[in-house]
Amino acid sequence: MQGKNIPKKVVLAMAGHDPSGAAGIQADIESIAAAGCHAVTIITALTAQNTASFQELVPQQSDNFRKQCLSLLSDITIDACKIGLLGNLVIATVISEILDKLDVPVVLDPIIKAGTGKLLTTTELSTYISRELLHRVRVLTPNCAEARSLTGCKEIYQAGEKLLEWGCPHVLITGADEETIQVTNILFTAHTDPVPYQWERLPGTYHGSGCTLSSSIAAFIAQGNAIKTAIEAAQEYTWKTLKYGCRLGHGQIHPNRFHNS
Repeated sequence: MQGKNIPKKVVLAMAGHDPSGAAGIQADIESIAAAGCHAVTIITALTAQNTASFQELVPQQSDNFRKQCLSLLSDITIDACKIGLLGNLVIATVISEILDKLDVPVVLDPIIKAGTGKLLTTTELSTYISRELLHRVRVLTPNCAEARSLTGCKEIYQAGEKLLEWGCPHVLITGADEETIQVTNILFTAHTDPVPYQWERLPGTYHGSGCTLSSSIAAFIAQGNAIKTAIEAAQEYTWKTLKYGCRLGHGQIHPNRFHNS
C-alpha cells in the first residue's frame, strides 16, 4: 500500500494539439502515462487537422505561453522534457528561455511537416532549431526527411554527424518515411559509431508515431534509464503501438498506446 504514495516521475510536454488525438499533446500524454510517468503539458499551438489532412496552424500568444510555463515550473518539479511542434519562431525563443531554467534531459522531435504532408516550419525556424535549440537538447528524433531538411545533407550518415556537431549529443534518425523493405532507425552518439536498429515495416501509414517515440524516450529517461536504454525501449514500445493500431478516421492509423491494457 505504501507504493501508492510514491509520486510518479513528471515529464513536461510542449507540443501542438491535434483534435484527432493521434498526434501532438494527446499522443504525448498517452505515451508518458503508458510508461508510468505523469505528463504536465503546455500547448504551443492549436491545429485544424484530422487523420487525412492538415488545414490550419494557430500558435499560442507568446506571453500566454511564457506565463503558463513559469506558473507550472514554480510549482512542480520536472524530471524530463519533450518538445514537439514549435508553432512559430517566437514560441521557439520562449522555449529556449524556459529550457535555460530547467536542468533536465530534453527530447526534441523537430516537426518540419505534419504526418499528412503539410509544411509546418519556416526556413527561419529551422535555422533557429539548428543554432539555438540543438545544444539545449539531449536527444533529437528527426525522421530522414527532417534530418535532410535541417542539415542540407542528402546522405543520412552525414546529416547525423552534422547534427551532432551542432551540439546535440544523441540523434536518432528514424526511417519509416524511406521507401525501404524494413524500417531502419540510426542512433548517432558523439565519439561512438552509429548504431542501426531494424524493425519490420508494418502496412499502412500512422499518425503520431514520432510523437509517441519522442515522448516515450523522455518518460523512460525520467525514470532513470540510461539514454541509449531509453531510446531502445521507446522504439520497441512505439513499434507495438503501431502493430496494434486502429483506423478511427479515413486517413492514417492511430497508434494504440495502451495496447497492453
